[in-house]
Amino acid sequence: MALRLGRFEVHEVSDGNILLDGGAMFGVVPRPLWEKRFPPDDRNRITCALRCLLIKDGPRTILIDDGAGPRWDGKHKDMYGLVSTGGVDAALAKAGVDRFAVTDVVLTHLHFDHAGGTTRSEKGELALSFPNATYHLQRRHWRWAHHPTDKDAGSFRPEDFAPLEKSGRLHLLEGNTELYPGVHLVVSEGHTVGLQLVRLEAEDKTLFYCSDLVPTTAHLRPAWVAAYDLYPLTTIEEKKQLLAQALEEEWILFLEHDPHVAACTVKDDGDGHLVVKEVVSLG
Repeated sequence: MALRLGRFEVHEVSDGNILLDGGAMFGVVPRPLWEKRFPPDDRNRITCALRCLLIKDGPRTILIDDGAGPRWDGKHKDMYGLVSTGGVDAALAKAGVDRFAVTDVVLTHLHFDHAGGTTRSEKGELALSFPNATYHLQRRHWRWAHHPTDKDAGSFRPEDFAPLEKSGRLHLLEGNTELYPGVHLVVSEGHTVGLQLVRLEAEDKTLFYCSDLVPTTAHLRPAWVAAYDLYPLTTIEEKKQLLAQALEEEWILFLEHDPHVAACTVKDDGDGHLVVKEVVSLG
């Protein structure tokens, strides 16, 4: 069964897992601390989920992020431990829809593990994976992705988003906005420029799509920040604000990369740290 939030029907959509360097995921946090939560393999890689979210809202079928996608050569499949299990297409089918039914794709940002499924190869050409959808993205991030720094250039694959510009289906946004009633986009600047998070509000329930601001339950600690983040001090302050509100208002946090927990509420552990209060099932 899906999670019901008022008029919204919410489904977890899995694109499988990816193996990422543990040191990169936890930055300056010493390995003896993070490896208790995420045991690394012999190449120092930890398992991270590639988890997206499907929202059914009357005539709208909204997909938030679209995973790493299928376009990977053998070298990079091995590097990132990618194993095909049907991907987003199979996960959508479990929710009773196919890729042609998706009306909107909200891309939190264009890193390859979040937007790699935007395009696919058809008859030797790149084509949009969701041809009937409007793709929503922050304008500042769109510009950044085309001119990244040396630090983050490896996180972008231009072929993931190249067809968008001429497709007529790219909707570039300027800052925080309510995309549809109850579907709020919230801009974050710590992980990358113009990251957009999603706050879903229905009646007295709120679900917050954390993307890479809080990628796993281990990152509930504000100081546990990935080395991928462009502005780690900004990430820390953004997390403090987000998590304080999530605690007070009992939000459901949706975690894109945690291999064990898709969604949860949080509580104070008594020592000033937030931990999982309740794991929330999305069906």
